[in-house]
Amino acid sequence: MKVAVTGTDERLVGQLEGEGLEIASVPLIRIEVLDGPPIAAGDFDWILVTSRNAVAPLLRRLAGEPLRVGAIGPGTAEALRERGIEPDFVAERSTQEGLADELPEPRSRVLHAAAEDARDVLVRELGAERIPLYRTVPVERDSFPDVDLVVLSSASAAKALAALRTDLPCVSIGPVTSREARALGVEVVGEARTHDLDGLVAAVKLAASHASSSPS
Repeated sequence: MKVAVTGTDERLVGQLEGEGLEIASVPLIRIEVLDGPPIAAGDFDWILVTSRNAVAPLLRRLAGEPLRVGAIGPGTAEALRERGIEPDFVAERSTQEGLADELPEPRSRVLHAAAEDARDVLVRELGAERIPLYRTVPVERDSFPDVDLVVLSSASAAKALAALRTDLPCVSIGPVTSREARALGVEVVGEARTHDLDGLVAAVKLAASHASSSPS
């Protein structure tokens, strides 16, 4: 079973290799950090982080201690903890819709720390101020290898894959990525139940097991 990993998290490669899978590391995106002025943490009731990729650039620009920090899901919460910040809130539904519905009061002053092309749900639902901290840039490739399974860790990776191939079964990190992939004609055969590294590894293992047991 040969699995292509398309994201930027090297930990995923190591964990999947530890499960006995043959891994092809085929990054389809790279992260480009955006410059900007300092962010005054005390100006906001909540700072909401919707990607683990936003954590490092946020902390690099953050001035002062934030009042409250919310994470879109367990993967982003883990990235915050790795940097010494314990999230005050982690959404049960790991989407912007989940954050908007579940976020505790007060929430009149909300900052959305995000990618440049992030969805605008928090802006519309909470009146959040969105500060773009990074952008995802496609890695130019002329082809994509023949593999049994592809791992998609973001909607950006799904877009990049669809530009190359739509005939390979994929496992997705979560519902937003799955929706983007399917809209582009990519087959999604598995989705992480928890939208973090462990959830993604478990979903890949399950999909690989099903593929191996299916009659050829």
